[in-house]
Amino acid sequence: MKHFLWEQIAKWREDCEWVELSREVSLETPHHSAFPDMEMNILYDYDKGDTFQAHEYKIPGQYGTHVDAPIHMFEGGKTLEAFGPAEMFLPLCVVDLSKEVAKNPNYALSVDDLKDWEERNGRIPEGAFVAFRSDWYNRKTYDEIQNLDADGKPNYPGWSLDALKFLKEERGVIAIGHEPADTDPAEIASTIGWIAEQYWLSNQLYQIELMANLDKCPESGALIFCTFPKIKGGSGSTARCIALVPKK
Repeated sequence: MKHFLWEQIAKWREDCEWVELSREVSLETPHHSAFPDMEMNILYDYDKGDTFQAHEYKIPGQYGTHVDAPIHMFEGGKTLEAFGPAEMFLPLCVVDLSKEVAKNPNYALSVDDLKDWEERNGRIPEGAFVAFRSDWYNRKTYDEIQNLDADGKPNYPGWSLDALKFLKEERGVIAIGHEPADTDPAEIASTIGWIAEQYWLSNQLYQIELMANLDKCPESGALIFCTFPKIKGGSGSTARCIALVPKK
């Protein structure tokens, strides 16, 4: 009986696929223009006569695929070290609105979209991670992600405030994720402000931004591993997210 987890992972390796949900971290990784570029320096290297290699990284917390802790938008909110392992390994629900976003880049995921998902897949489980698939991850640079129009205004999708209230208050969701660099759609963020993001984080919940490869995940039935450093007082960090997906 004590080895049942070893037996379970052997079964996973046979019956499931592992899907990378994070962008690669590099000097070229897209990130919000409010933050500086990553710096990477070599401290020790073989061509210097050293017997090992070691790097120094200087990187904003909100860089590439990253986690936002509540304190990022809510004074007095939880910081990274406050989230335990049980909050980082969750059922994954993927709401695919890529076709709608292709027609309207400012699409706001609504409560009706979530109820439509439930009609197809059943009730969103309590303690789930809900991800908004828009296929926005195919945009490789920050300029492409912002999608500025002729007037210099950004155009990208996001969550409606009502949708996040529904997920938190009626479904008990632990975390959300999305492919753009912001939670709110551009039309809301640039006029009213980050109302959806502030709501979500003010409820002591976390989110993952700039996710990738959600198109390789089913709408329901997968699991997500959200990993990030246990930084005391941390407001955000690059994140490595992986989905465990049943083979078709």
